[in-house]
Amino acid sequence: MSDFGDLVRAELQRSGYTLRAACAAMYRDPAYLSRVVNGKQAPSIALAEDLDRLLGIQRFTKALTKQAAPALDGDSIAALELARLAAASEVGAGTVDLLEQSFNDLAIAYQRTDPIELLVDVRSHLAYLSGLLGKQTTLAEHQRLLDLGGWYSLLAATLNVDLKNGKAAAAQLRTAASLAAEAGNRVIPAWALETRAWASLTAGNYPSALELSLAAQEAAPDGSSALIQATAQEGRARARLGQRKETLAVVNRVQAMATTDPTQPKHHYQYDPAKAMSYTATTLAWVGDAAAERAAREVIAAYPDEDHTRWPRRLATAKIDLALALVSKGALDEAADATLKALLSGRVVPSARWRAAEVVRVVDEAGLPAAADLREVFDGESGRLLRDGSRTVEVKTGGELPGY
Repeated sequence: MSDFGDLVRAELQRSGYTLRAACAAMYRDPAYLSRVVNGKQAPSIALAEDLDRLLGIQRFTKALTKQAAPALDGDSIAALELARLAAASEVGAGTVDLLEQSFNDLAIAYQRTDPIELLVDVRSHLAYLSGLLGKQTTLAEHQRLLDLGGWYSLLAATLNVDLKNGKAAAAQLRTAASLAAEAGNRVIPAWALETRAWASLTAGNYPSALELSLAAQEAAPDGSSALIQATAQEGRARARLGQRKETLAVVNRVQAMATTDPTQPKHHYQYDPAKAMSYTATTLAWVGDAAAERAAREVIAAYPDEDHTRWPRRLATAKIDLALALVSKGALDEAADATLKALLSGRVVPSARWRAAEVVRVVDEAGLPAAADLREVFDGESGRLLRDGSRTVEVKTGGELPGY
């Protein structure tokens, strides 16, 4: 195959292309073409056709078809060809590694990035990944790409739930579950059910949220973050249904499960004790338990306003939880102040507006001096979210992403 590599070098040089520039124009992995050029991997017909189209010649496909097959019997040839195809790849494990790292980076950025901006990045990665699934890969790489497609689709669905784009979220959750099934991933389907439960909760369909959270627990592997999150979602659904005794029991279960892992990762799909405390504050506030105030203040103390690099959305949520707890005890002025700070942070996503709306309504009805300012900020923030949510985002359907 060194003759083919020499031909590639000569024609690229004649045409003024570098190897990397040619790969970018063909939407191919430079590492793969480098292995072909250096005789470390056999070229494919698809690569030869792409090179012919890029350079406007027919030399590469002809070079491959002229190569004589080994003088072996039919069964031997078939066996060798099967082994070659199983090991051949136009993608490369390194590219898949980078896609996995990019997903982790995006999942980490979830808490501190505007959902519209993050959705643009997730869509771009999904488009790039879709292109890779159409290329020749090893079986292991193909399975990893299917698994990644499930995770990226799940994150896109989560962002669309935050943005109240229900139809898009539902379609992406179906895709995530389908790809996960093909990849043999048991965790993603549980997360998909949990995400549906959260969407039902934000829509006010509490019986559905409870049913879906229980189904997510059934689907989740033992000890997984998905199991803890689904259990926490059950507690929030029961709180909204007014099931006080059952809610408190679930809160205790979540705290027991979360403390089994002492680490505190920033990954959205990894549970941690601090996240358990945040969910506890929300759940107790919704069920009207007096302990909600202490839990919310504990979360706020853990994430000070001046620290913008950790969990800004979790901090905003905790301020609204504190406000709800203060409303329950009649401390409306302080509740209004906490809600105002949460709204001014710019971290209250559309799916969480209804939490703040409950405090705004009570402050309005009480006729407090702070009511007008709070209502003005709330309405202004709502308008911004509506404008951002309606923005059209153009995403290319092919090509390399930076760093690939």
